[in-house]
Amino acid sequence: MSTAPRAKASDFHPEVMRLFDQYVHGIIDRRGFLAGAGKFAVGASGAAGLLAALTPQFALAQQVTPDDKRIVAEYVEIDSPDGYGKVRGYLVKPAKPKAKGPLPTVLVVHENRGLNPHIEDVARRFALEDFIAFAPDALFPLGGYPGTEDEARALFPKLDQAKTKQDFVASAKWLKAIDGGNGRLGVVGFCYGGAIANFLATQLPDLAAAAPFYGSPAPAADVPKIKAELLVVLAANDERINAAWPEYEAALKAHKVKYQLFQPPGTQHGFHNDTTPRYDEDAARAAWQKTLALFKRTLRKAA
Repeated sequence: MSTAPRAKASDFHPEVMRLFDQYVHGIIDRRGFLAGAGKFAVGASGAAGLLAALTPQFALAQQVTPDDKRIVAEYVEIDSPDGYGKVRGYLVKPAKPKAKGPLPTVLVVHENRGLNPHIEDVARRFALEDFIAFAPDALFPLGGYPGTEDEARALFPKLDQAKTKQDFVASAKWLKAIDGGNGRLGVVGFCYGGAIANFLATQLPDLAAAAPFYGSPAPAADVPKIKAELLVVLAANDERINAAWPEYEAALKAHKVKYQLFQPPGTQHGFHNDTTPRYDEDAARAAWQKTLALFKRTLRKAA
């Protein structure tokens, strides 16, 4: 593991961060990022060096190793008759649960790059907190996460999102009924996964809780279907996502959906992801603790 100092968002010009956000979400391509960032580049590496510095460093950020003796992890395939037919995901359980009896379950939904090493690590973190965690890979119908972020990002637009959403519905229902689970389910998702968490809250009337991190909201017309308690996590500097929040909040209030907003100051979209310079350690820790508190309170009740 590298011991080199980690870059921070403040090390980059705000326009570079804006361009990177557009690149990550497919609004511009690699060439567009390099062209736009070039004017802010210093040194021989130029704009390509800026992109390299912003690229996720999975090994550096890993908190729980895959072979950690405190967990039991495996890849499993489940049926998804209304989706792509099959879903493959990463299932993680505590090896020796601290609590007695069935355990609560958490569905972990990735960003728009599929099931990468970071999301697998997040699933393992939940297992250490006495949850059964399952992280599906939306890219499984296209061969699964391909090993690099750029390849994964290129694959994502090829998915049929109607089928992919049903894959997540199937994953949620399967996890809720898993052997050893207590029948209570929570969902956490990041960016694209945050949008899926909001979507699932409208599709699963028995969902106990959802923590969408900087994800697009559910349509206002679907908000009356939400029965889960929400922890809505937004970044401070995220114009693209935040523009939709006032309407979503108004709908949540109008339909008496129980929710909490957490929007730490000075943060960028993706601030919980500790593999990139957008990571904000203090804000990420606080968001994680709030997520755990929500899940422990709502999911550990008797089924």
